[in-house]
Amino acid sequence: MSYHNPYTPPRKSATFDDYTLAEIRRAAATGIYDIRGAGTKRKVPHFDDLLFLGASISRYPLEGYREKCDTTVVLGSRFAKKPITLKTPITIAGMSFGALSGNAKEALGRGATLAGTSTTTGDGGMTNEERGHSQTLVYQYLPSRYGMNPRDLRRADAIEVVVGQGAKPGGGGMLLGQKISDRVAHMRNLPKGIDQRSACRHPDWTGPDDLEIKIMELREITDWEKPIYVKVGGARPYYDTALAVKAGADVVVLDGMQGGTAATQDVFIENVGMPTLACIRPAVQALQDLGMHRKVQLIISGGIRSGADVAKALALGADAVAIGTAALVAIGDNDPKWEEEYQKLGTTAGAYDDWHEGKDPAGITTQDPELANRLDPIAAGRRLANYLKVMTLEAQTIARACGKNHLHNLEPEDLCALTMEAAAMAQIPLAGTNWYPGKGGF
Repeated sequence: MSYHNPYTPPRKSATFDDYTLAEIRRAAATGIYDIRGAGTKRKVPHFDDLLFLGASISRYPLEGYREKCDTTVVLGSRFAKKPITLKTPITIAGMSFGALSGNAKEALGRGATLAGTSTTTGDGGMTNEERGHSQTLVYQYLPSRYGMNPRDLRRADAIEVVVGQGAKPGGGGMLLGQKISDRVAHMRNLPKGIDQRSACRHPDWTGPDDLEIKIMELREITDWEKPIYVKVGGARPYYDTALAVKAGADVVVLDGMQGGTAATQDVFIENVGMPTLACIRPAVQALQDLGMHRKVQLIISGGIRSGADVAKALALGADAVAIGTAALVAIGDNDPKWEEEYQKLGTTAGAYDDWHEGKDPAGITTQDPELANRLDPIAAGRRLANYLKVMTLEAQTIARACGKNHLHNLEPEDLCALTMEAAAMAQIPLAGTNWYPGKGGF
């Protein structure tokens, strides 16, 4: 005989929580896996788990109103005849025309130019709006080769060879048929209205030796003028960084699992890759072991949201960062002013991640002309520039408090960790100690 205790509320499983139960039912009803964007939603150790140790007696701070703190960064000085100089170490990550509307790509170019930084094309080729409004434009060379042509390689200011992305290292992105407009289809040389999946690996190489050949080929096409980046997803950062450097990269872009504006399987987003925080130190160690730290620049992306995140990434050894999701929010995506329309789509502004469906009320992740026209690229570009300016000022504020006159002078000893996991990943002492997991003593 069973007895129900009226004083104890029903107890739900931590393993089979409400979301998991709903996903099982959805899979059983449809027979297809879930696709979405917006990167991982699980909580992982991140920059929030680190704190800066401001200057007092043992360190001397800088006065913010009269002592300078430089923010410039030079990218691609290893081999390129024309390396890139940016006013701020915060760049805009690759997001394709197709995934984003033409107005959104223009807004990103305008905002980056106003802030004195670069933006990146993404899969699917280079649009005239983006090139025309981007003072510094990085051209992505992806496994799909969608939209790739020698003319655009030469029109770019740098080339980024994409080997992997943080949300899906080892996998390819998806662009559903409803976003394959006439223009997108023409640029990608594929049928209109048919789902497209980007390849997970380049068709003409099988390893790092072939990557070296490809980089040399790109240098020849562009007369050795353009910096060559290699972008990898955060999985084996030490070896991937080392192999990219040995293949001849000028810049390594390392994308942690919190990144991911492109659509892919939810199971991929949540279960493949490593947190951004865990990726930085192994990559820096690889550069140091090769004698290439600061000679080959390291760009970190995946979950960068504030000037504090920027400062922490640089203190751990990065030269610059890239933002994607944050940039989309800055130009107007997931804005609560469209809440009523998000509700009609069965979601809410802060949780909207069905970017692949092409129904974005903000007019950013869509190819619907009526929706896309809602986004004013001039006003959106100004919002992005404002956001980049604030992030840069925040990073400068922290650097001055640590007594540094350049953001690149920040270093690991300026940090402490709040959790054992963050201390281990960042190799930063736990607050109040001089120890982190893996280091002897206490």
